[in-house]
Amino acid sequence: MEPFNFNELPEVVRRLFEKVEQMENLLLNLQPKDESENELLDISEAAKFLKVSVASLYTKVSRKEIPVNKPGKRLYFNRKELQEWIRSGKKKTRSEISAINNLPNRLSPNNRHRLDKY
Repeated sequence: MEPFNFNELPEVVRRLFEKVEQMENLLLNLQPKDESENELLDISEAAKFLKVSVASLYTKVSRKEIPVNKPGKRLYFNRKELQEWIRSGKKKTRSEISAINNLPNRLSPNNRHRLDKY
């Protein structure tokens, strides 16, 4: 910043204020939008989000296969938890299984075939 005299002080303060406002706006735009991730869904919204029928979703709930909140009689699903649940069901590729099988002998040769099921 260049040196300034007392008479220029109001203009310098105005420019500094504008720059601070610009930085504040940039920072606000960088913050993640947590509202949609933590959104609670009812049974029909969750079924639509997962692209399954409501009946299938009830089945998954009764088998305790899916994360759910049940305050009282209603079921609610957290969108973020559903996304994590979907990711947790990822099947390993052949190359991932091969990499696991090529690890140092931590498993006995008799147990090694069990990794192929992933």
